[in-house]
Amino acid sequence: MKTNRRRLLALLAMSLPLSACRLTPANNAAPAAKPRVIVSTDIGGTDYDDFQSLVHLLLYADMIELEGMLASPWGEGRDRKRHLLAIIDAYEKDYPNLKTWSADYPSPATLRSISKQGGLDLAPPPGWGQPTEGSSWIVERARQPDPRPLWVLLWGGFEDLAQALHDAPDIKPKLRVYMIGGPNKKWSNAAYDYLAREHPDLWIIENNSTYRGWFLGGDQSGDLANRAFVERHVKGVGALGDYFAGIAPLVKMGDTPSLAYVMGAKPEDPTAGGWGGSFVRAWERPRVVFDAPPSTQDVVETFAIMELNYRPAGKAPAGARASLQIDKQEFPGFPQPDGSWRFLFSPKEDKIWSYRIASKHPGLDGQTGGFTSRMAAPELARRPSARHPNWWTDDPDPRLREGLHQGARSISRWREAFLRDFAARLRRTQAPAQSP
Repeated sequence: MKTNRRRLLALLAMSLPLSACRLTPANNAAPAAKPRVIVSTDIGGTDYDDFQSLVHLLLYADMIELEGMLASPWGEGRDRKRHLLAIIDAYEKDYPNLKTWSADYPSPATLRSISKQGGLDLAPPPGWGQPTEGSSWIVERARQPDPRPLWVLLWGGFEDLAQALHDAPDIKPKLRVYMIGGPNKKWSNAAYDYLAREHPDLWIIENNSTYRGWFLGGDQSGDLANRAFVERHVKGVGALGDYFAGIAPLVKMGDTPSLAYVMGAKPEDPTAGGWGGSFVRAWERPRVVFDAPPSTQDVVETFAIMELNYRPAGKAPAGARASLQIDKQEFPGFPQPDGSWRFLFSPKEDKIWSYRIASKHPGLDGQTGGFTSRMAAPELARRPSARHPNWWTDDPDPRLREGLHQGARSISRWREAFLRDFAARLRRTQAPAQSP
């Protein structure tokens, strides 16, 4: 029986990507040169996945050199760094046990020292504004005399990265960026537009839909179902487990694929695959300009940047504002020197959209329009952009879809492996490691 069990484990290990093997409890030693990592998170917003992903991050913090946690734009209130400090408080309760498993777990004091407040507001065009504590920290860490690249994992707004590159473009060769796009791109559209327009040579993975494989699809049977997993393996398991379960009683961790990717076997090769997904060279970044109101007959690529330009008749009232009202959400308009108004939007799903403009400007108020968005055609993967030589994105191959979500199956196929590993990591919080 023991021989058969060893043989089964060996076969299982060979079936996993190298990134997965590195992370399994039986083989969790970090590589000789740990990846340097800064995480930018919109913690405190309306979604709970950042809280859960930060719990995951801290449980694996011995495998990376964590150099920063930035509270990026979005979320309730102005001081969102407090949410980072609250998670560190939970980590501090588990730290005595965690450090017996690895002396490389950072101390709570160290984590507090690298927690920074990023931008407080989403950037207007041109995508940058004033330096922040977060953007300045990216610059400082990138300029350290260290031969390793600095990984910047974007879980929320892109403003602090855009500001850092505007202020210090010399840091660009040192950066490796993994962006959780999709809804974040919808809100952080001006900062994204700046990155794609002014820094097309940036090394970046733009993950707009692949990340959904962490919680959609894959093996959802038994205790691997999102709600059952939390009930069986997370709730009551250390302070971090209770924090995770208290945020939401089901698995999401939608930002975690970025960390799993960095800890993989070949992070410099986005095509290699693993727990963080596999990606293809990006085609020309889709951007559509409408100088007249579009109709539902106008089709744009899902996740594209759309620019709507209006030239209203009449003089604008003093202090006039305008907003694009779409899908029960509002996006600000920006007046231009020539009297026109500019609106930016990025559709995050395939659907027919309609919008209305609300404003005290009589020439703008009540203007309407619509459009249709559709996922990228598979053949676009064969047309990599010459302008964006280091830009990667979701693989549109239909075989990697989970429902409508392109690329998600490149993650969901490993669901049992990464969830079992997370459960094993979480159990470290309950008891010290056994002495050899």
